[in-house]
Amino acid sequence: MTRVRSSVLIAILMATMATMATMAAAPASAQAPDKKVTVNLGGGYTASLSDVRDYLGDGYNVNFGVTINLTETVGFQAEYSFTGLGQKRISLPVAGAPGGSTTPTDFYGDMNMQYGDFNLVFKPNTGGKARPYVVAGVGVYYRPAKVTTPAVGYVPPFCSPWWYYCSPGGFVPVDKIVGSRSSTDFGMDVGGGVDIAMTDAASFYIEARYHYIWGPTFTDPTTSTERKATGQFFPITFGFRF
Repeated sequence: MTRVRSSVLIAILMATMATMATMAAAPASAQAPDKKVTVNLGGGYTASLSDVRDYLGDGYNVNFGVTINLTETVGFQAEYSFTGLGQKRISLPVAGAPGGSTTPTDFYGDMNMQYGDFNLVFKPNTGGKARPYVVAGVGVYYRPAKVTTPAVGYVPPFCSPWWYYCSPGGFVPVDKIVGSRSSTDFGMDVGGGVDIAMTDAASFYIEARYHYIWGPTFTDPTTSTERKATGQFFPITFGFRF
């Protein structure tokens, strides 16, 4: 059901972008003039795709970029993005000792992603208020991941008015970190969007991209087969360009 909802959301937003592109029929005077350098700031929703979706949830993205307009239709963009992904719960059988009886136990996967990418931006001359564009490039992606499971720990008497918390002490639920790893890898992105002129100096944009990341290879001990930590994500971003 989650996969269906995400696919519907992506389809709706892509259709919205296509519809807004038809606004290009507006008078040419409404189009903000090209500048040598533009800055974009935005944020939005990020969907996890393919096998990633089985182990990590969807999340959000925040982006900051600078574009050097080489010509009226071609630009070079450098961009930084932070993506926070939601937790995904997986139940695994856990035994107190090898060969012993097992109990289903919840494990939670959590990851964020930071990357810098370098892109070519193509902006066809439409002469209208809404100006569609296509973007594609390569980047470096840093992905730290953490796996936790619920546990119980003893907390001594503690009081912090700045945390609005005081306790006489006792056993409380905690998250036990099972593993924490990170990987820095190369990737690529491709997508497009629509710039809608607001003033002569600023515009509002809607953008969707597909990111593919080449991850490290691991050997599955249960099957002795190699599996790759390939990343596939689809962020949809709303923002402003100055």
